Amino acid sequence: IEIYSLHVDCKVTSRFAHTVITSKIVNRANESREATFEVELPKTAFISNFSMSIDGKVYPGIIKEKASAQKEYDTAVSHGQSAGLVKITGRKLEHFHVSVSIAAASKVTFELTYEELLKRQLGKFELLIKVRPKQLVKHFQIDVHIFEPQGIRFLETDSTFMTNELTEALTKVQNETKAHILFKPTIDQQKINPELDETLLDGDFVVRYDVKRDATAGDIQIVNGYFVHYFAPHEMPVFPKNVIFVIDRSGSMAGRKIEQTRDALLKILQDLRPEDHFSFITFNSKVVEWKSSLLQATTENVASAAGFVQTLSASGGTDINRALLTAVSMLDKAERLPERSVSMIILLTDGQPTSGENNVEVIQENIQKAINGKYALFCLGFGFDVSYKFLEKMALSNGGIARRIYENADAALQLQGFYQEVATPILMKIEMQYPENAVEGLTKNNFKLFFEGSEIIVSGKISNELDLLPVEIKAQSHASDLTLKEEANVKEKEQIFQNQSYIFGNFIERLISAQEEDMKTLEAQALELSLRYSFVTPLTSLVVTKPAGQQQAELANKPTEAG
Repeated sequence: IEIYSLHVDCKVTSRFAHTVITSKIVNRANESREATFEVELPKTAFISNFSMSIDGKVYPGIIKEKASAQKEYDTAVSHGQSAGLVKITGRKLEHFHVSVSIAAASKVTFELTYEELLKRQLGKFELLIKVRPKQLVKHFQIDVHIFEPQGIRFLETDSTFMTNELTEALTKVQNETKAHILFKPTIDQQKINPELDETLLDGDFVVRYDVKRDATAGDIQIVNGYFVHYFAPHEMPVFPKNVIFVIDRSGSMAGRKIEQTRDALLKILQDLRPEDHFSFITFNSKVVEWKSSLLQATTENVASAAGFVQTLSASGGTDINRALLTAVSMLDKAERLPERSVSMIILLTDGQPTSGENNVEVIQENIQKAINGKYALFCLGFGFDVSYKFLEKMALSNGGIARRIYENADAALQLQGFYQEVATPILMKIEMQYPENAVEGLTKNNFKLFFEGSEIIVSGKISNELDLLPVEIKAQSHASDLTLKEEANVKEKEQIFQNQSYIFGNFIERLISAQEEDMKTLEAQALELSLRYSFVTPLTSLVVTKPAGQQQAELANKPTEAG
């Protein structure tokens, strides 16, 4: 079985990436063989199309509502279950896998399309393409086109497998608003060494970039009667933080996890700003406060905290409920905190609640009632024994986010990386306001906090008669209350995209449905959007059909992170 052509074609329009992977395979044997198509795609992406064509006949994948797809699947494979096609394979990726039997000298073409909204983190967007052909490929290329009407501020490519020879196969062309990256290595350039028919291409190909930002109230883009509003202020003073770290030191954290937690906390302590206030609460079956109140991050206090962190050891049960309530109470009682400051609780745990209250729904209710919108709660789940769904729900309902920390050698770096994302709050209580009579189907438009280096995205549909779309942003910065105003000229904005031949025209509508899915809003609406734009989401499945006589219908579902 030979892969004679493998093309990755990616078009990014205004942060929305549309990737098509086409693999062409020939069976050089003189008997039937199994041809396999394997792709690792980003977890944040949604599959929107799949097909295979065998000797010219096309077998399309059809996206259906999950329950009806499952019914078809069950009927088709009642004689023996076939595995699902997509599974999570790591912290950033999902694995799509399909195989089909092809006759001697036959050819098959596999084509997979997926789409994703690139999320700005720490001041950049990242497009990740996993490259793993497992053999030398005669026609191999990665072709990336980026169009950002705001202008491209910087662009870089990175790869885990690049050599001097392979660098020669990489070209980058860039102007004010567009970039084109082409990676097209010859067979000789792909080889580990000239004598061996083994490929170097095994790993990540990454494109990172950011856009220019002039307008203070963000940038509005309009296509086909839909608008998207990107807001990412920068160079603003950072709010002082009042942060309580709530650290699980139950028995399951013993060994490497508690060591990595200690390492990460020691680094995070160095990153605290002098105007920040902080404290630690550790818990197993008992809850222990390092100090009875928050301390300012002076050199002495940080040194004292580092001494405490180095003594952390693990044993006993897990009383998450009491630990979090203790943290909320400490913030409630705190005095002498800066008047304009951001208070947050960062929970790190690796397990289920086993001591005290252990009904997760009761815990969620207790914490939400205690926090009552005053503070943000961030939940970090260490490893896979943790109930991620519980942590995610608790974080989202208290203005924060959840993140899984993988038990790898770099767990301490993952913890630090997360802290860096939330270390610089520059706005709070952000409201993005649009005229009620002019806009419908608005996505989430009020946000508790905005962190330097991230981006707020709001989108919706505008009414036909509108010539100007006014927007007003209200927010609190460290220095003052802000009101920012902007007016977008609908015709002018629509013009920008009309001249771009490679832009897929309904990208904003597709972006909205990707966002809706992301926020797990109204299921019926999310389902309708998933089906309309053919997205494989947690509510839909892709049914893959195969030639007669082969194991029939296979299903691809969107895995969820929740465990």
